[in-house]
Amino acid sequence: MSVMVIACFKPKPGMTDALKAHLKTHLPTLRSEGLVGDSAVLCGEAPDGTIVEVFCWESMDAIEVAHKNDAVLANWAIFEEICDYVAIGDVAGADSLFTPLTPIDLQGEP
Repeated sequence: MSVMVIACFKPKPGMTDALKAHLKTHLPTLRSEGLVGDSAVLCGEAPDGTIVEVFCWESMDAIEVAHKNDAVLANWAIFEEICDYVAIGDVAGADSLFTPLTPIDLQGEP
């Protein structure tokens, strides 16, 4: 059974464009490794610049496999250089009934 997750990335100073570009490689990497399917992905930017990505893993096992997969770990290492991971509750606007996000298109070249 698939598992939906919400991932939140707060760009380090001056790294917003690099983060947006790198996000375009995130799901393709996970897909190429068979860890996520073709379900819809949503991505948006919060008022504080944090980027929120919502997607589905193939299963809980896929999440475990990702943490041992060289291609995925290499992709995630870049995230660690350009952003900090934050909890959804720490995203600006998350305390609102309807959290406002500006959509981000993850299609196209990184």
